[in-house]
Amino acid sequence: MKKVIALTALCVLLAGCARDGKVSVISEQLIGHRFVLENVNGTAVASGENPPELRFGEKMAISGSMCNRFSGQAKLSGGELTAKELIMTRMACADPQRNELDTIIGSVLREGAQVDLTDSQLTLTTADQTLIYKLADAGQ
Repeated sequence: MKKVIALTALCVLLAGCARDGKVSVISEQLIGHRFVLENVNGTAVASGENPPELRFGEKMAISGSMCNRFSGQAKLSGGELTAKELIMTRMACADPQRNELDTIIGSVLREGAQVDLTDSQLTLTTADQTLIYKLADAGQ
């Protein structure tokens, strides 16, 4: 009887992590990793010398850069990533794509995005935006 209860509890726990048949991403899968932006809404992003990036630090501290640098405290719940209070520098970039990316990443993180992590690809999706990142940790 104890085994049945334990098995039932495990099934309920795992079902709580599932979203549309997929297992939700958990913070431990992101913390300590760096991702480089490759694609926004089907358009390739030029990486150049300083590629647009997203980093996850301890306790889900989030930081990165597009044109400007940004940082804040992220929350991951039910497969949704949010960072309501981002701090961002305010420089103008010569590259119009990078300027637009500042606006996009700010709204995506403040409003919240569904997160998918498949192999080395991180995807952030909202109703209006899809950002695709590639794992870029040292040694990758």
